[in-house]
Amino acid sequence: MKWILYLVTTVGFAASAEMSLTVDQLVKFIHSAVHDLKQPDRQVADYLKHVKMREKLDDQTIEDLQSQGAGPKTVAVLKELGTASQNLAKAAPPPPPKATYVQKPPPDAIEQGKIIQQAREYVRNYTKNLPNFICVQVTRRDADPTGTGNAWRHLDTITTKLSYNEGHEDYQVVLVNNATAAPGTTMDKLGGTVSMGEFGSMMDQIFDPESHAQFEWDHWATLRGRPTYVFSYDIEQQYSKFHVTAEKTQDIVPAYRGLVYIDKDTDIGMVTKITQIPYNMPETFPIQNVELSLDYDFIKIGDQEFLLPLKSSNSSSRARYRSRNEIEFRLYRKFGTESTIKFETPDPLPDDKTKEKKQP
Repeated sequence: MKWILYLVTTVGFAASAEMSLTVDQLVKFIHSAVHDLKQPDRQVADYLKHVKMREKLDDQTIEDLQSQGAGPKTVAVLKELGTASQNLAKAAPPPPPKATYVQKPPPDAIEQGKIIQQAREYVRNYTKNLPNFICVQVTRRDADPTGTGNAWRHLDTITTKLSYNEGHEDYQVVLVNNATAAPGTTMDKLGGTVSMGEFGSMMDQIFDPESHAQFEWDHWATLRGRPTYVFSYDIEQQYSKFHVTAEKTQDIVPAYRGLVYIDKDTDIGMVTKITQIPYNMPETFPIQNVELSLDYDFIKIGDQEFLLPLKSSNSSSRARYRSRNEIEFRLYRKFGTESTIKFETPDPLPDDKTKEKKQP
């Protein structure tokens, strides 16, 4: 409204000066003069006698202004402006109003409790229902030596054969930057940041009753095209089982919080995404600002679909150094069919596979 008030003031002190206005500016001026400043009809009409249109002023706009409170003297001058502007270009249509996002109400407290209980039961049985499989795990590691977040550089890409058999995970590094890895190479030997727990333990620790997680409704979302409940959670340090280790010698178990995403359509509490952020970490601990996320997706193995890890991300900082790992799980196969997997590094997953969308 600042521009309109300035315009009215200018006209009042320099009534003899001629102004050139667009239709939109004229409408705003009259609305401000009539409704905001309560200017008399004669005064508004006198102001308009010093206005020249830059666009065609049509009859409909004049009628609209009259219905909105423009007085008879003002309308008479507007009609003169309309006649004088007939050969000018039509005013550009106003931009459409921005869509207003209104999220639907959350489930009631009873339903929320039911959803969390279903998720707890689902997580408790998750690893029991997993098939034996092998897949390709691709880890892309980046670092920012400035610690600013503006100077990321790629460190390496590690391709690993991951075998899951009767609840036991086995990792064999196959490629490092698309070159064949030396026999016996492991992630630990390669150094850098390593995360674990993608195949159930992250979920289990959150929903384990001994963790005393406090769940609260957060929002609705759409994740990979599916409607999703999103709850926040918080686990106090005394109940935490989340370990952060630095230099293999320093280990802490901090409190942590985050979000859990629960698929709505399956109606059995399937957890499709987790985020974890430890907090109140000792200032003297080398690693700070840790953030983790883990996405699950429906993967077909044999004739059945299973909800399996899709992508894990973790980032952290220490002193003036930041690190970031992006871990993808690709090319799932039944265990024992490793000859059907071509061990090469797939292209990164598109962002829309892990980015949530707001659900109306």
